[in-house]
Amino acid sequence: MINREWHLQSRPVGWPKPEDFALVEAEVPEPGEGQVLVRNAYLSVDPYMRGRMSAAKSYAAPFELGEVMQGGAVGEVVASRAEGIAVGDHVLHFLGWREYAVLDARSAVKVDAAAAPLSTYLGVLGMTGLTAYAGLLRTASFKEGDSVFVSGAAGAVGSQVGQIAKLKGASRVIGSAGSDEKVKLLVEEYGFDAAFNYRNGSVAEQLRAAAPDGVDVYFDNVGGDHLEAAIGQLNRDGRIAVCGMISVYNNTEPAPGPKNLARLIQTRGRIEGFLVGDHYDLQPQFVSEVGPWVASGRLKYRETVVEGIENNVEAFLGVLRGDNTGKMIVKL
Repeated sequence: MINREWHLQSRPVGWPKPEDFALVEAEVPEPGEGQVLVRNAYLSVDPYMRGRMSAAKSYAAPFELGEVMQGGAVGEVVASRAEGIAVGDHVLHFLGWREYAVLDARSAVKVDAAAAPLSTYLGVLGMTGLTAYAGLLRTASFKEGDSVFVSGAAGAVGSQVGQIAKLKGASRVIGSAGSDEKVKLLVEEYGFDAAFNYRNGSVAEQLRAAAPDGVDVYFDNVGGDHLEAAIGQLNRDGRIAVCGMISVYNNTEPAPGPKNLARLIQTRGRIEGFLVGDHYDLQPQFVSEVGPWVASGRLKYRETVVEGIENNVEAFLGVLRGDNTGKMIVKL
C-alpha cells in the first residue's frame, strides 16, 4: 500500500508558504510486535503546530526537515500485533499529517465511534476540549459568579471555554471573534452574553462597552491588543490564563508587550500560561462532566471540515487566518 504524508521542506519565515511543505508518497510499513496499523479518518490542524515548524527551543520538539510531521489523528485499526487492540477498533493517536500510521499500541487511545462522531475526539471531546476545561477551571481558577472574557471565542477552544463558564454559573461571558457572522454565532447559539468583532474597531473600547463592570477571568488565545485590553478591564484579584497568542505566531520580530502591566499591581491580578499536557490528570473528570453536556446538546460545537489530505496545508493555513468556526478538521 502507498501512504501519502506531509513533510516539512523548509522552516517558514513569517507566514508559512505552500512551498515549505511537500506531499510525499511512501510505502506503508508492517506493524511490529506491540504495534498497530491505523488508517486515519480525521486529522487535526492546530495553531501550536506553527511553533514546531521553527527550530527555536520550545515546549515541543521542532518538526525535522524532510520528515513527516505530527499531529492529532483518529482512525480505524486495519492490522494489529498488540494485545487489547483489535482490527476494526478506532483509536486516537498523534501520528497525523499522513493517511496510514504505524504506532505502538501503548500510545493509542481506544475511542467509541458509536458514542460520538469520530471527529469529536479531536475537538470538543479531545485535546482542545480538555484545554478549555483545564485552562478555565484550574489555571484561571474560575468560580461561580465570575465575569469571563474569551478571545478567539469562535474557535475550537474559545467556544468551549465560554460555554463551560456559562454552564458553571458565570455572571457574564464576553467573546471576541473576527467576523460579524461569528459574533452572531457566539450570542445566538453558544449563549455568550455579549460579543464583538475585533476588526470593527479598538479592542479596548469594544471590551469596555461589553464589560462595563470589568472582567474577573480572561482566557487568552490571541495576545497582543486583546491581552492589553483585558488587563485594562481586569477586576480586583482577576486571573488571566494564557492558552495561545496566535496574533504573534508569524511575527519575524519580537512583539511588544502590553503597555499596562503595572495595572496588575493595582488589581492584584495574575497571568499564568499553561499547556494541556500538564493537566491530563483531569481527563476522566473532563469526559464525565463534558460528555453528557455534549450528548444532551447543552454544550454545542461546530467543526470546519476540509476534505482530502492534499488540502492539509491549506487547512492549517486557514487556522492561522481564522477561517475556521470551531475545530478545523481534515477528513480523509
